[in-house]
Amino acid sequence: MRSFLQTTEWLKFQESIGHKTWRFDDGKIRSNIIQHKIPFGKNYLYIPHGPEIFFDNVQSGLKNEVDNFLKYLKELAKENKSVFVKMEPLTDVIVELIFRKGIKRSKKYIQPQKTVILNLNLSEEELLLRMHHKTRYNIKVAERNQIKVEGNSDLDAFWELLKNTTKRDRFYSHNKEYYRKLLALNNNALKVDLVLAYYNNDPVAGAIMLCYGDTAYYLHGASDYNHRHLMAPYALHWEIIKRFKNLGFKFYDLWGIDTQKWSGVTRFKLGWLGSSKSTDKGGGGRLVEYPGSFDMPISKFWYFAYNLARKVF
Repeated sequence: MRSFLQTTEWLKFQESIGHKTWRFDDGKIRSNIIQHKIPFGKNYLYIPHGPEIFFDNVQSGLKNEVDNFLKYLKELAKENKSVFVKMEPLTDVIVELIFRKGIKRSKKYIQPQKTVILNLNLSEEELLLRMHHKTRYNIKVAERNQIKVEGNSDLDAFWELLKNTTKRDRFYSHNKEYYRKLLALNNNALKVDLVLAYYNNDPVAGAIMLCYGDTAYYLHGASDYNHRHLMAPYALHWEIIKRFKNLGFKFYDLWGIDTQKWSGVTRFKLGWLGSSKSTDKGGGGRLVEYPGSFDMPISKFWYFAYNLARKVF
């Protein structure tokens, strides 16, 4: 299992938006490392969906390899006066290997801990049959309202939708330049597209999609609340699903659910799966839960102060 967050292309994108980065790669362990700034002139180092361990390349002494990697992280963090190192591995196996004395499980995670991944190997009829009946109904409502969906480069339209969405739902978004640079991220490994849904030529919903390997990822979305009765997001995602299925992609990752933080968005995404309890890889899709977030404190004082400030503010 490999994530686009661990590609060199994603690391270059992080550099383009102002982050200091490093890449550890000794042929056995590989890791993108990104510096994130926090208040009081401090920072921490972050490993998204990593590290990656290539077990076939390790002939012997896996524990030594992992210890050397952790030693490298500690030295790098000290050189850059980082408060801690945060790791969010993709598998439990890697968690077991990196978990050492002094590494703590964190309640603060950067990437979503849970996601919904649809199986695009199924036919359109099977996908429709397996999704929640309300989702099927809303797709039909959007079709009756003649919602039109098309690929687009109109970042301004998406930005206006996003500003209204973040204000309404009270969640954080990046600045406009972030999305502009993200949409320019097209190379051999990663491809990013903007897709918009229109009603009477007015944009009413949008999604930023990233393609990597055999998977299409729904990274960012927005919609017009005043036109919510049109059910445009359902038309938008159904067209996206059909488009990537026809292009030969195997999976559609809806990228993040959380019933407490994003209850409405979570209900929407689970509707495509059909059941919040489904884990059947051969069905319409599956729920995926990642191991979590793990911190390796470097400065105990500042790590305590950082966590205390998070609780207070």
